[in-house]
Amino acid sequence: MRLSMLILALLVSGAAVPAVAGPLEDGRTAHDKGDYVTALRLWLPLAEQGNAVAQYNVGGMYASSRGVPRDYVQAYKWFNLTASRSSGSQNDLRELAIKGRDLVATRMTPAEVAEAQKLAREWKPKP
Repeated sequence: MRLSMLILALLVSGAAVPAVAGPLEDGRTAHDKGDYVTALRLWLPLAEQGNAVAQYNVGGMYASSRGVPRDYVQAYKWFNLTASRSSGSQNDLRELAIKGRDLVATRMTPAEVAEAQKLAREWKPKP
């Protein structure tokens, strides 16, 4: 319950999404309306291209099972990527991602954590 509440609070707060028009904001609008499928459709390609904000949002969706089945391995992977790819101006995002990753890890077996770390290490941005 604690994990779901943290992830939900962070997603709902919009703390990780800048106020600019485009897929990130459109995804935020869809998410706020409960249209998680559309939010994921907008955010996942950005996450796969290396956008740290989108990666964080996708991690949150996997952690809270909004629009996708709950998958702590995928949540950990996306949070870990966010933490490692956030730029200097995104320190708050980095800290949120670390908290999300560490909280998700408490729900995982050591083998699942190792798998998620491997996925993050092997991840390459899509063009």
